[in-house]
Amino acid sequence: MNFTRYRGPLAFLLLTVAVVLGAAVVAGLGSGGEGALVLLLRFREYVLLLGWLALAAATGAVLLGLTDSSLRTPLVTVLLFVGVPMLLLGGLASAAFGTDEEVETEAAAPGRGDRRFVVTVGGYVDPVWCVYVHQGNQPLERRWRVGCFDGDSEDNALRQTEWTTTDRIRMTTEGGTVHEVT
Repeated sequence: MNFTRYRGPLAFLLLTVAVVLGAAVVAGLGSGGEGALVLLLRFREYVLLLGWLALAAATGAVLLGLTDSSLRTPLVTVLLFVGVPMLLLGGLASAAFGTDEEVETEAAAPGRGDRRFVVTVGGYVDPVWCVYVHQGNQPLERRWRVGCFDGDSEDNALRQTEWTTTDRIRMTTEGGTVHEVT
């Protein structure tokens, strides 16, 4: 059985996958401002994986699509000699400077099924609690930062977060300080 007739369409499919994955990487890295889509923020968590998959798909597309071309070897060489070190450096930077946040608490606003607060905790040496408000439903859910609390001092640690009304959040620290945000 001759599979050479499938090389062109398969190469095009791999190139399309590489472009879509690359666009997801760019969208994930570009997101993060106030009111950002939560879906795009999820892409940010997987930027390195998406980058490796895009590099593999692009390399496969070049290898399959350019069988008799003199451009095959130089293109694969450029892809691998530029792509692999960039992704390795990105992995090192992500390990050194990235944050590893875990969701600690989340609660829906009273009477509002489309609004909830999410408390995350992260940090390497001292814990940092961040409170976010998520509004909307997937895939168009958006996120806004309400506040962050540094656990450097025990009095600043976040003890309790609760809704007081549908548009007001009360955050209480271990030291007893109360912050209400509308």
